[in-house]
Amino acid sequence: MSTTIRTGVLAALAVAGLTAGAALTAAPAGAAPKAAPRFLTASQLPPHPTGWTAGPVTDGVPVELEYCFGEALLAYDIRHRDFRTELETNAQQIVIVVGDSAKAEALARRLDREVRRCALRAGADPEIEAEYRTYGTLPVEEGARVHAVHTRAAWGAMDIDLTSVGRDGGTVTLVRWGQMGDFSDAPVKAFKKTTTTAVDKLY
Repeated sequence: MSTTIRTGVLAALAVAGLTAGAALTAAPAGAAPKAAPRFLTASQLPPHPTGWTAGPVTDGVPVELEYCFGEALLAYDIRHRDFRTELETNAQQIVIVVGDSAKAEALARRLDREVRRCALRAGADPEIEAEYRTYGTLPVEEGARVHAVHTRAAWGAMDIDLTSVGRDGGTVTLVRWGQMGDFSDAPVKAFKKTTTTAVDKLY
């Protein structure tokens, strides 16, 4: 399914990035503390000719993600990791430890909606055309969903972003990959593998 949207601020999603974070909650009294969730490594990203460099795991929501996801994440402490290549391709992962499975499920659903909503809500600018596509769900832990957004600017710039949201119990992770190009440049199969790994290795 695809939807074509004319928008201006979607460039914030298509050019910038999504990151990774974790909100930690206290363990119930008498319960053993749960191990911290694990993040993707550089080798687990879709292959790139120059290879990937992984940054440290850092607190907070990156500036690049605040426009699309900041409001949905206000109630949580976030941790994230950035990934870079020698060219324009970049990626981010955020992890949010909600602790409660029902609340984590609600957050995951909201983040899924925000990917498309980010494109829809900026439609005042006629100089940016955006197309949203969904690439369905993945059968890992409590599930994951994969999205794509392609933007084309009137001055010729084109960008393609892949975003996934997945959940393992009370923990949610969001992974974003982006570079210049269009849907034909998106490594969907490899990104689905990255998403499966990201959710599966949380614990």
